[in-house]
Order: sequence, then structure tokens, then C-alpha cells
Amino acid sequence: MGYELRVVRESPLAFAELARAIAPAGFELGAAEEILAKHGGDAHTVGRWRGEIVGEPGSDWHVAQLVRLSSVLGGRLVGEDGEVYALTDGVVEVVGNGNAAEIGKFDEIVAAGPDSW
Repeated sequence: MGYELRVVRESPLAFAELARAIAPAGFELGAAEEILAKHGGDAHTVGRWRGEIVGEPGSDWHVAQLVRLSSVLGGRLVGEDGEVYALTDGVVEVVGNGNAAEIGKFDEIVAAGPDSW
């Protein structure tokens, strides 16, 4: 099992709310309650529903998709160590321990696709 990122919200997220919210943003639900995003005509798993959304990113593309998903759902993307991933002025960044680090420009990351790290 890899490093997990979770979508955290002030109010709990019901599965029905998730299902209604993701389609307009371009996400789909797959088998086993997977949340999918497309790239190059293929659907890729970016997270799973486990009473909350949990993702195990394998690339910056996955992180960017999870940041976008958390925004669509009115939440924050939080890592196991408490760091927060966010989109600021078109840049995906991670903030933790009082430090911010840029991951990259959202549009460039999404265009590059889900190639593994």
C-alpha cells in the first residue's frame, strides 16, 4: 500500500453527493467505487470511496486530479503526515510544517498524463 491522500471536508460526504458532484467535473465512478479521470481516451483511477475519498497517487497527474476533485467537493486534500495539497494561482503545491513547495503548473501536469514517478 502506498502513501495515502484523503479528501477532508467540514461535513461528511455521502456517496450520493459524491456521485452527483463528480460527473460535471469530468470524473466517473468505476467498479468497486473507484473514481476515474480520463487521459488520452483511457480512464485512470485517482481515488476510491471508503466512506471518504482516498487516493494513492503514482504520479503528479494523480495528485493534480485529487486536488481538483477535493476542490469540486469543497474539501482539502491532506496527506498522511498532515500536509495539505492545493491549487494556488494555477500551481499545485504542498504545504506542511510551515513550508510550501511547488509541484508544478496544473495545466502542464494534467497535459503530461499519468506516467508513474
